[in-house]
Amino acid sequence: MGFFITFEGGEGSGKTTQLEKLAQTLEAEGYAVFKTREPGGTFTGAKIRQILLNGDHQDIQPLTELLLYAADRAQHVQEVLRPALAADKIVLCDRYQDSTDVYQGAARGLDKQWVQTLADLATGGLKPDCTLLLDLPVELGLQRSKNRLAEENSGEDRFEKEALEFHEKVRAGFLKKAQEEPKRFLVIDATQNLDEIHQEILNKIQARLPN
Repeated sequence: MGFFITFEGGEGSGKTTQLEKLAQTLEAEGYAVFKTREPGGTFTGAKIRQILLNGDHQDIQPLTELLLYAADRAQHVQEVLRPALAADKIVLCDRYQDSTDVYQGAARGLDKQWVQTLADLATGGLKPDCTLLLDLPVELGLQRSKNRLAEENSGEDRFEKEALEFHEKVRAGFLKKAQEEPKRFLVIDATQNLDEIHQEILNKIQARLPN
């Protein structure tokens, strides 16, 4: 039934870049790989992403944000993730439920039971086999992210506009989850250069991959 790997971390942690590098390496080794992301891994999700990440939408209420992420995930799980896993593919996903637990739960302070109930509904119990947490200091990550957005002339900067305290809560939330689930999480030092990060990911993940 495939193998489900998620990439998590704060803004500018390099998730997307490292997902691409891992996909290339695994494909070269003969694995069938499927790449996707949240929000936006489906046609419907792409529309939701335009709302959630656009910097003009600073007035979105925390509960609205939570519901939109749950809607994106429900569509993604049914339309994309379960079929890819059923086809015995290694699925690499840029963000998943852990991001919601941390951003909307730990950082926004929404009720944990609300977050858990929506998680159960949206995922149907589908959890990653392995989660790569790319960790780095908040200030460094934000600077990297802002530089990238400027280069791409992207308007997906709603979270970059949040206060530093918010991002510190995000980082702390991810590290807490990694401590709570050490068998699933692999914490990666994202202050290294791209090749060093990629090599650390390979070193840590090889034993977990299906034969």
